[in-house]
Amino acid sequence: MRLEDAVEFAENPEPRCPCILLLDTSGSMSGLPIDALNEGLETFRDELNKDDLARKRVEVAVVSFDSKVKVVLDFVTADRFEAPVLSAQGLTSMGTGLQKALELLDERKRQYRDNGITYYRPWIFTITDGEPQGEPKRAIEDAIARLRDDEANKRVACFAVGVENANMERLGEIFPRTPLKLKGLDFRELFVWLSASMQRVSNSQPDDQVPLPPPGWGEV
Repeated sequence: MRLEDAVEFAENPEPRCPCILLLDTSGSMSGLPIDALNEGLETFRDELNKDDLARKRVEVAVVSFDSKVKVVLDFVTADRFEAPVLSAQGLTSMGTGLQKALELLDERKRQYRDNGITYYRPWIFTITDGEPQGEPKRAIEDAIARLRDDEANKRVACFAVGVENANMERLGEIFPRTPLKLKGLDFRELFVWLSASMQRVSNSQPDDQVPLPPPGWGEV
């Protein structure tokens, strides 16, 4: 057990609702899409902080994927979440990004268990305008197998959102849950919905089944 973890969880022993934002920052997201995504992240921060319980219970991490995969922000509670400013470049290492997100979740859940902190089913929320490119085929195949196993065993809930020219058919092959297509570049409404969903979950009990608000920002 790390001292900093022990201090963190002693100061805030509330159950945790971890959410990883897995964000496509490949070159095709440059321009208006990445600008709209950055504005959406600010909306997410502002909306989450309106709910006192969500501020303490929701934990956010940000992982980006382009030609490289980067942990932009490790887990912090919503009251400490500062929206990063992302830029776009390179290809789309989606499989490697999914693997990194799942590893990050496993490590965080270990920290919860070591410190006696209960937690809700974690979320991975993926946003992409493409499909896997520029990484070995094995990377996405391994990610799909692990993701499906973790979903089937309720270790994670993974959502995918396609933007503009995203290959929705390919995303449907990768993600166990049906991906949704974002209407235009309405990232603001998407993140308002995500915040409202996180608030509902964090105000429930960890094993409750919580109905989510309808996603008016997307379509199948």
